[in-house]
Amino acid sequence: MKGYQAGIQKFEGHETQVFGLSTDNVPSLREFAKQTGASFPMLSDFSNREVAKKYGILMPSGVANRATFVVDTEGKISFIQEGKEAVDPTAAETACSRLKKKA
Repeated sequence: MKGYQAGIQKFEGHETQVFGLSTDNVPSLREFAKQTGASFPMLSDFSNREVAKKYGILMPSGVANRATFVVDTEGKISFIQEGKEAVDPTAAETACSRLKKKA
């Protein structure tokens, strides 16, 4: 999240919205955002984990795998990155740039 926060202005230049989604509860997300300095919205999927299930990132342990999704203006996923690499915003920024050029 720190990487996304550090480069937040790069995403704003692509008419995008960055947000975090976690299977943690709201109080935990508030504390995490405070600790990381995240200024973008943090959404909780704690109660039923439906979003994590539908996006295919819910692990058997009940927590979501780290993942980055870029969703276009039509609601279609145009980019997915999972695992350790998902915390680096470089690939998502490139995907957003490509989408903007298509428009």
